[in-house]
Amino acid sequence: MSILRYEPWGLHQALFREFNRAVDRAAQDDSSGATADWAPAVDIEEYADRFVLTADVPGVDPATIELTLEKGVLTLSGSRAAAAEPAGVERRRVERATGRFHRRFALPDTVDSEAVSATNRNGVLQITIPKRPQAQARKIAVTH
Repeated sequence: MSILRYEPWGLHQALFREFNRAVDRAAQDDSSGATADWAPAVDIEEYADRFVLTADVPGVDPATIELTLEKGVLTLSGSRAAAAEPAGVERRRVERATGRFHRRFALPDTVDSEAVSATNRNGVLQITIPKRPQAQARKIAVTH
């Protein structure tokens, strides 16, 4: 005979976890400003001469990534295909999001929109947005 521990709130905790996960997913979709199935995590760094955005897009074919800059808004979109379900699987838990993604970033007027570049290495997309030379800060000497 085995002894089972009774957890009266176990079902409630599982329900709360699922509810929180759904709310988090909905909040990510709302922040993109467009209909999307998921939104990649993006780090933004500002340097004296450029901005650098680094987006995690593992498993996304670089050919499906679309990057546009129009009227001061950088738009990153694309899609990740769902993996084929292997035959004979009895149970499956899927946590990686698939489908379309969409993110938008408002950029300041100081960026040089003609010199934007992007690279994709090992599922990490790095977008470099240089600032215009006249927009960079310069030190002014004060004389007597």
